[in-house]
Amino acid sequence: MANNKQIEVTTAQRQSRKDILRARKQEEQLRNIRIGAVIVGVLLAAVILFALVNEYVLNPQREVATVGGDKIALRDWQERVEFERAQRIITLEDQLEMFNDDVGLIQQYAGQTINELQSHEVLGEATLNRMAQDALLFQALEDRGVTISDEEIDRRIEEAYNYYDGESPTPFPTPTDAPEPTPSVTPVGAGDGTDAAGQAPEPQPTNEPVPTATPVSEESFQQEFGDLVDRYNNFGVDEAVYRSLVASSLAGERFLDILAEEQELPEEDVHASVFFLNFPAEEEAQQALSDIEEMDFLTVWNTINSQQPPAADAETIPATASEILWQTMDSVSGSLGPDVAAAVFNTPIDQLSAIIEVNGASGSPTYVIIMPSGRETRTLSENELRGRKIQLLSAYLDDAMSTEVEIGEYWRSRVPTRPILNPKFLQPPTPTPTLPEAPGTDTE
Repeated sequence: MANNKQIEVTTAQRQSRKDILRARKQEEQLRNIRIGAVIVGVLLAAVILFALVNEYVLNPQREVATVGGDKIALRDWQERVEFERAQRIITLEDQLEMFNDDVGLIQQYAGQTINELQSHEVLGEATLNRMAQDALLFQALEDRGVTISDEEIDRRIEEAYNYYDGESPTPFPTPTDAPEPTPSVTPVGAGDGTDAAGQAPEPQPTNEPVPTATPVSEESFQQEFGDLVDRYNNFGVDEAVYRSLVASSLAGERFLDILAEEQELPEEDVHASVFFLNFPAEEEAQQALSDIEEMDFLTVWNTINSQQPPAADAETIPATASEILWQTMDSVSGSLGPDVAAAVFNTPIDQLSAIIEVNGASGSPTYVIIMPSGRETRTLSENELRGRKIQLLSAYLDDAMSTEVEIGEYWRSRVPTRPILNPKFLQPPTPTPTLPEAPGTDTE
């Protein structure tokens, strides 16, 4: 019996040691599993954290373009694109309200805006180019010690809403008529105050002062501007982006004048006055040259000028006579083409030009004969001087964009598509309903 009990005790001790070893092994395995799970979890968390940091911290700071050593960050560009989209959508919504929800009219008159909102990459690239140009402007001003202050931005925003801090805006000066030298050739009438057609000339309107904007109260300004900011905020656009565009506009205007002064842009240029004869067919122009040889240019010009205007349903366009007073070569070239402009400024005064073929607006050619009546150096108009300043600035920016700007390709896969254009602007307009035919009506 004692031996049996001793055997049972020994067996129990062996089983107990096996259980202990097994338990220890299982515990070690569980511990290894836990350690492995923790390591995997830490690695996953690290990957997720890195992805979040990369997406929301590193990538937004990644440059999409460099401008003279400065960078344009992805986040800044995306915010600007979102602003451009919101601005266009707000404009479309205002127009839709103005046209009583007629989507067809909006699609007709604002189709380009709708296309821009649908062409995400095109809008993104155009926005990036504008941002690069803005950066060039600020760098140019900084090099010259010029800055745009917050007070200037505030003032420009206030002026856009006709708020002048409780004061009236500075009125425009009343325009006065400059004395016009008498051209060497002038259409004459019968010498009794009538024109070549024997009719009294119509009275010409006198120059009136340019109307000034009605100033608004501070409360009204705050209300209107606040409403605009709220609309942008509803689209996820911050007011700071709006203010940055105002600053860019101010920078452009400031540098426009600085560049013109540095380049010594002339404020005067040669102007010319000229008489025109315009014919729809070359044969008519040839006949006019023959008539001028038999009579004189003035008689032919007055004869054509005194013709009655054609009826609205006329099938043929008659010859016309006109006069342009004191225009620059750029102005004439812009309206009538470089060939006509060259003739206006190179043909001797009071002499006839050859027949000049001009491509008409309809695509059909017209044929022009001119006679310059005066040419002298004059002060440029404000509009033409500003146009030349803009051309100067455009040339400066084109050169700087090609030498100081580098734009990568990283932005192409990250063009914002929000805010989204309301699908109602993309739906085909409702067709006009047609009345049903009366019973028994024969349409043949």
